[in-house]
Amino acid sequence: MLLSKLFPKPIKQGKKYDSPNATYLINGGFIDQIMAGVYSFLPLGNRVLSKIENIVREEMNKIGQEVFLPSIVPTKIWEDTKRIDSIDVLFQVTGANETSRKTNDATYILNCTHEDVITPIAKKFNTSYKDFPFGLYQIQTKFRNEPRAKSGLLRGREFRMKDLYSFHTSEDDLQKYYHEVVKPAYIETFRRLGLGESTVIALASGGDFTENFSHEFQTLCESGEDTLFYSEKEYIYYNKEVAPSKAPKIDETDKEMKPMEDVEGRGIIGVDELAKYLKIPVEKTTKTLLYENEKGEIIAAVVRGGYDINEDKLKKVSKSKKIKLTSAQTVKKATNAEVGYAGVLGLPKDVEIFWDDSTKDRLNFETGANKTNYHTINVNFGRDIENPKDFCDIKVAKEGDLDPKTGKVYKIFYASEVGNIFPLNTKFSEALDYYFTDEKGERKIVYMGSYGIGTSRAMGVIVEKFHDDRGIIWPAQVAPYLVHLIGLDLDNTEIKQKATDLYDKLQDQGFEVLFDDREGVSPGAKFADADLIGNPVRLVVSKRSGDKIEFKMRNEKKSELLSYDEIIEKLIACQTK
Repeated sequence: MLLSKLFPKPIKQGKKYDSPNATYLINGGFIDQIMAGVYSFLPLGNRVLSKIENIVREEMNKIGQEVFLPSIVPTKIWEDTKRIDSIDVLFQVTGANETSRKTNDATYILNCTHEDVITPIAKKFNTSYKDFPFGLYQIQTKFRNEPRAKSGLLRGREFRMKDLYSFHTSEDDLQKYYHEVVKPAYIETFRRLGLGESTVIALASGGDFTENFSHEFQTLCESGEDTLFYSEKEYIYYNKEVAPSKAPKIDETDKEMKPMEDVEGRGIIGVDELAKYLKIPVEKTTKTLLYENEKGEIIAAVVRGGYDINEDKLKKVSKSKKIKLTSAQTVKKATNAEVGYAGVLGLPKDVEIFWDDSTKDRLNFETGANKTNYHTINVNFGRDIENPKDFCDIKVAKEGDLDPKTGKVYKIFYASEVGNIFPLNTKFSEALDYYFTDEKGERKIVYMGSYGIGTSRAMGVIVEKFHDDRGIIWPAQVAPYLVHLIGLDLDNTEIKQKATDLYDKLQDQGFEVLFDDREGVSPGAKFADADLIGNPVRLVVSKRSGDKIEFKMRNEKKSELLSYDEIIEKLIACQTK
């Protein structure tokens, strides 16, 4: 490809965006933003995305069969699985104007995921035990109404995704496929994408589908939006959302109990402001939230200031199937106070209290007074409130927390998710009445798994992982071109012919080459564009190079003058890494 003909050209001194991938992909001419979270993939970007998806497709073809499912479906499909009101990123589609609505006034769902679509299709065709197990996958555009579309390709409202669904006659068969088939396939996929050495498997929430963990494939990078907690003893990474944690002890300075009292504090927002107002450490403030479970029972969750409630953990310790924050009306009925002033003193006896371990070993702590605009200070266990029988872990882990099994502080890593694998078990087969007939003629429920890779997101993560202050450093297997050939001194007929001949010869040898054939552009500008675009190898033909060719890897500082044959050897080596 001739850079003089490339659409569009890189943007010199372009705008800096909220993430490296947005900055370099937009300024490098790979993508163009239409609106928040929605991008067009331009020729360079489309080449990279196609290479990523081809690698993913090659690996998925080894474990499943490819399908292509619709983007829009009738609302009934989502009503049948009872998810239409529970998925908070779901888009709907309807006619955009009166004329269109006169033609067809139906409303459709714009799919953010396809479990609801694939399960009825599988049910239609595969109902005998002889048909199982089987896997179906697709690579398709998804749509999610993200509340905070940001960070370039990392969090979008429209994005590309590979989703694989597997179907099984037992949970054991599902687990075997999950661990022995999909995990290795994912590991190989990310190795081929150039992310293998820096991508780890982290335990994550199983959601409503299973009490077991799901697994995320997380690429470690400083700009990652996810926080991983690493247990050195067990070699386990936990996503922040599920990390078991023990709060570090506070530096307790009080030596004796003080008289309990109510203190007025109107309009105070947040524990930091409250602690400053009360002149106490944040750790001595207490956060009490009221939840309602599926039975309509009210439970109270209590953590010390500085922590948030982890609802997945709370659901497990309270043995609830579902929980949600109670309404303001329910809070007032239970506490006689407005939201924000709930506390542990004087709650109704039928409200079960769950104390996080962070609330232990404190003297003279604060709690909401269950009276609007008031807080109670100098509260103490044993005197003002009964000592809890048990303390549990219901908090969102944070940096500095301890691994409960070792008592040692977790190592913290920042990472970006590039894939996940999820045991759905029987959630969708039960909702959609998907059963199979076993060898005895008995009707049995089907087990399912779901496995995703965000292909456009992976493109963004690769840039987040591999860049410097000048631009992108693409792994060879997904780079738009292997070689960025620069011709300098092109006003010299002999040099121009040498550069053009090299371009033709490399292409004849099967190498992908982007040739900067522009005349009247300074060497500095050409080098800057090459660094921004980030192809793995830079070759320069100029008066200075003489009979040889200047060779430089994008991720190295040193360049060298080599013969054509030496260049070919190095390019072959780059392709086979």
